[in-house]
Amino acid sequence: MKRAYKIEIKPTAEQKVKIHQTIGVCRFIYNFYIAHNKEVYELEKRFVSGMDFSKWINNEFIPSNPDHAWIKDVSSKAVKQAIMNGDKAFTKFFKGEAGFPKFKKKNKQLVKAYFPKNNKTDWTLERHRVKIPTLGWMRLKEFGYIPADSIVTSGTVSQKADRYYVSILVEEDTPINCSKPHTEGIGVDLGLKDFAVYSNGVVKKNINKTARVKKLEKKLRREQRRLSRKYESLKKLKKSEKGDATRRNIQKQITKVQKLHQRLGSIRTDYINKTVYEIVKQKPSFITIEDLNVSGMMKNRHLAKAVQKQKFYEFKMKLVSKASIYGIEARVVDRWYPSSKTCSACGAHKKDLKLSERTYKCACGLVIDRDLNASINLANAKEYKIA
Repeated sequence: MKRAYKIEIKPTAEQKVKIHQTIGVCRFIYNFYIAHNKEVYELEKRFVSGMDFSKWINNEFIPSNPDHAWIKDVSSKAVKQAIMNGDKAFTKFFKGEAGFPKFKKKNKQLVKAYFPKNNKTDWTLERHRVKIPTLGWMRLKEFGYIPADSIVTSGTVSQKADRYYVSILVEEDTPINCSKPHTEGIGVDLGLKDFAVYSNGVVKKNINKTARVKKLEKKLRREQRRLSRKYESLKKLKKSEKGDATRRNIQKQITKVQKLHQRLGSIRTDYINKTVYEIVKQKPSFITIEDLNVSGMMKNRHLAKAVQKQKFYEFKMKLVSKASIYGIEARVVDRWYPSSKTCSACGAHKKDLKLSERTYKCACGLVIDRDLNASINLANAKEYKIA
């Protein structure tokens, strides 16, 4: 069974330089591939595949442009993977699954450096360190998190908010030993007022409404304003006055903003992980969720920010993954299923239910919370798909 682990690492000063160099080259190659494809398509109306572009870079471009020989200073496998990532982006675009590939900007997108396992000594894993190809041994921040007897097949190194991480894919011989589900199925209704409501009556509050998160968001807004002012001040200076000190101050402020973004993201992700584990540890016979139209909700400017903070897609993917590991059936109900407008007691349908009505009242005498009623209907749904 294959599992993925992500853990923070503590590289040395020399290793940090090598990581930054590799990530920078990968970003340049990715952007160069997109720009080259646009140019070729405008002239010849054809698409250059990732394999053809890689051959052109190594056999024609670098030999004829000695000033770009620094591309060869980093791992060739990492450069090749950056090209293939661009190839995947173009393939999705032509299939209509995504928009046109965008250029990656420094300090904007998270660029990763990919390192495959070329020989037996690569990706050697110990309790406190890991051997990464071309980078050497690197200490792990947490000891014993990854099983030492795991077989690593590949991994990526990334940098975010002045921190460094390694994501590895391992093959584990022993699957998780779990007993068979022994409780009834659970319906989970996701929302913005409360993050999740279970059909058994449990309510998971919205983490974004807590004082801790609100305080960090307020601090983030303040630091973003400071960064914006620094950029405006830089524009007003003359070219002769724009020194390295000014740019270093901007970079320090960017790091502050990135750290706050990362801290907020970590709090939300941790809350999702704990919620998923809380559901799975009950060992229900099945878990039913609704197929939410997240991309459609993001188009509503009044709801987009709140929907983005909830991370519904991440919750769904982690819940489905964890349920499959523990042998629990994950069901997905169609997004048009009227879970909120249907009475969970008699099955009556209330077409004129408004979003502002938080309590569901039926003619049969049932008075119940709107979200709890929806979760019960999800648990009792007869038409669904297996995720």
